[in-house]
Amino acid sequence: MIALEVGNLGGLVVILILIMVGPPIVLSIIGFAVRSNSPKTAKILFILAALYLLIGLGICGGLIM
Repeated sequence: MIALEVGNLGGLVVILILIMVGPPIVLSIIGFAVRSNSPKTAKILFILAALYLLIGLGICGGLIM
């Protein structure tokens, strides 16, 4: 029986890193843009970005390791 070999997984690692870091960066940029008009909404966006980053680093970081 031929063993199943996995090729280059560099692209998969890049996709996982983008999934774990991309949305928190976008939420933070939106939070900074909205901060002058409505600080309460900006605070909520910053909290969501921090939570997404924490959960993303835990789940995607566990998959990468």
